[in-house]
Amino acid sequence: MKTKWVALTAFSMVLVGAGTAQAGDVTVTLTGVEARGGQLLVALQTRDQYRQQAGFGEIIANPAAGTMTLTFRDVPAGDYALSVMHDENGDYQMQAAPNGIPLEGWAASRGAELRSEPTFDMVRVSVPAAGASLTEPMFYWDGRIPGQ
Repeated sequence: MKTKWVALTAFSMVLVGAGTAQAGDVTVTLTGVEARGGQLLVALQTRDQYRQQAGFGEIIANPAAGTMTLTFRDVPAGDYALSVMHDENGDYQMQAAPNGIPLEGWAASRGAELRSEPTFDMVRVSVPAAGASLTEPMFYWDGRIPGQ
């Protein structure tokens, strides 16, 4: 994953989506959050919004360790991607090693399946009109390559 990995590099604001009659709530549960200061940048975006300054978003300052739950209200039915970055230094950019490994925590819809820089199709989830619940683990680099 490269520094440009994140749709979150331009997360200088909280994004808000407009509700419709065919909209439900999307509850996001993040497990394994570490207390590293900084902020969690959380985005829920359509294909057209992916990696742009658009969509539903939250900025959570100084997250505590453990499990965190947040809810996006009135999300229209459709396909979305969840992207999360633990921006420890507050620069709104993913810090990465020279080999592209993210040095700050991250999560994504279907993140446990990722083995390369994500595309929308790799992390897409369908949200019905009634809404949805997503539970995703946070990943933090610990110096070990998974599986080795």
